[in-house]
Amino acid sequence: MTPSKPGDTKPKPRTTGARTGTRSKPKDGSASKAKPKGPPRVQLPPSLTVAQLSELLNASAIEIIKQLMRNGIMANVNQTIAYDIAAAISKGFGYEVSKIPAASRSAEMKKHLAPHAKKGEVLEARPPIVTVMGHVDHGKTTLLDVIRKTNVAGAEAGSITQHIGAYQAQIDGRKITFLDTPGHEAFTSMRARGAQVTDIAVLVVAADDGVMPQTLEAVAHARAAKVPIVIALNKIDKPTANPDLVKKQLFDHDLVIEEWGGDVIYVPIAAKKGEGIAELLENILVVSEVLELKANPSRRAIGTIIEAAMDKTKGPLATVLVQDGTLHRGDTVVVGDAQGRIKAMFNESGERVEEVPPATPAKLMGLGTVPVAGDILTAVKDDQEARSLIQKAGAVKGADATGGIGAIGLDSLSAGIADGHVKDLNILLKTDVQGSIEPIKNSLEGLTTEKVRVQVIHNDTGSITEGDVLLARASKAILVGFNTRPTLGAQRLAELQGVDIRIHKIIYELTDEIGKALRGMLEPTYVDVVEGRLEVRQLFKAGKKEKIAGAMVIEGKASRSALARILRNGKVVQESSVSSLRRFKDDVREVATGLECGIGVEDFMAFEVGDVIELYRKEKSGDSSH
Repeated sequence: MTPSKPGDTKPKPRTTGARTGTRSKPKDGSASKAKPKGPPRVQLPPSLTVAQLSELLNASAIEIIKQLMRNGIMANVNQTIAYDIAAAISKGFGYEVSKIPAASRSAEMKKHLAPHAKKGEVLEARPPIVTVMGHVDHGKTTLLDVIRKTNVAGAEAGSITQHIGAYQAQIDGRKITFLDTPGHEAFTSMRARGAQVTDIAVLVVAADDGVMPQTLEAVAHARAAKVPIVIALNKIDKPTANPDLVKKQLFDHDLVIEEWGGDVIYVPIAAKKGEGIAELLENILVVSEVLELKANPSRRAIGTIIEAAMDKTKGPLATVLVQDGTLHRGDTVVVGDAQGRIKAMFNESGERVEEVPPATPAKLMGLGTVPVAGDILTAVKDDQEARSLIQKAGAVKGADATGGIGAIGLDSLSAGIADGHVKDLNILLKTDVQGSIEPIKNSLEGLTTEKVRVQVIHNDTGSITEGDVLLARASKAILVGFNTRPTLGAQRLAELQGVDIRIHKIIYELTDEIGKALRGMLEPTYVDVVEGRLEVRQLFKAGKKEKIAGAMVIEGKASRSALARILRNGKVVQESSVSSLRRFKDDVREVATGLECGIGVEDFMAFEVGDVIELYRKEKSGDSSH
């Protein structure tokens, strides 16, 4: 069923965010000269779904749900609404409405009927789980404080409200669960462990500061998790606020807000004053309606550990977010490779609770050990089933010796393509300068074949960090550095998690390596395993052809047999090998962390105080026999 259209012109919905249903007029005044055509017309059946009304009005389902909420009606996209309600909404969009008999419904409209639950399973709507992310000092904590209606940041010790890492807010009797995490790296760390917790990401951007590096990192983490983003434009009350600039910056990074014709919800707020918070919560509920979030409260609980610690008097305490089923006091549970029996559960107010329904957080007592954030909690029938589940988990863990859940490397890419397991090659790109990003990104994505799509999921400048490694692991991506290097912590984490890091200085060599991997022609490669780092503190001469650097071993160890690169302000100025290593006047083979030494590098005499000497060895990729 389609609306009749005067002059065969497809009617446009009203501007997003307007509440009057009026249409904007051309600035040149041409509308006053043209012959008036009257409002567009639409015919509605006695009842229809929100999705069907959205199609008839040529408006997004989100806008329809917003209007229903403003009229006191909570509905999801597949929910049926009566004619009088649909007519009122249509008139708000500027349509002239008439009624058609039920028999005239078209088959096209029926395809939007709500999907059925699995046989024998009863699903019920659950609260959305929301993570708030953004750049430092843009107002994440203040926003969470206002929503929670307590001052978490300034809370005194002994406050009644307990910090349990997650809490729930209510609007019009409906709940929203917020994860109070330290930031997007913690968000991705849980994903890297296999826990997909968040439904919606709220991205806080300061109107006076705009899109910043951590903003873009948060966007990359949310996109990698494939969760919808809601923009909370904070500090709009400040004299230096520039919302239009922020909208353009968001647009430049493919976050197109509804006002500009996109599908990203954008809500101006002033968190300190509490302005716009109700509208933000309303929009979160709108997105959750579109997502149709459901769970089965009758099944045994499955959840994710948000945080955990050892209490001197109570033993292991852990905050769990139940995602499906209902957790009861007395349940036997398996968490990681341990089991326990729930002795007590507490909500965010410190009150004891007997059961925890889906999408609800609680603090638990009774676990045998302190679990790790991201561990999956599973309620089981009895101890026998718990032991069986732990044995199965141990077998899986043993098969994945690297710990890299879903990790992928260029060396194993060809096999993955051949058996059909790999259809996307995700790349996380870090370069030394901004100007290198676009040509490299275009070159890499141009390698896409019929079998595998190559896509750069995130790009940025600077050194490769531990956060980059976590994002690459959670996204099954390869890390590519162009004229930049990983920090020692990132290098070690990548080795531990099985994340492939590829470093290049020439674009065609990088694209050639990726291309060969896609074609199954990649030759064995060698990776750099960093052994230690030294910081140059003093300079000494040792003859005409050698200069000795007086240095402190700040990480790892210094070895006489190591290869060496000299880093100045984060950039490589020389690659060579160690020519001499001394402690006082003695030649030595190794120097441990925290000790000073004299070190010489082959064919290099231009040391400067503050230089970092990175010592490493070459190792065949995939060989861990050292």
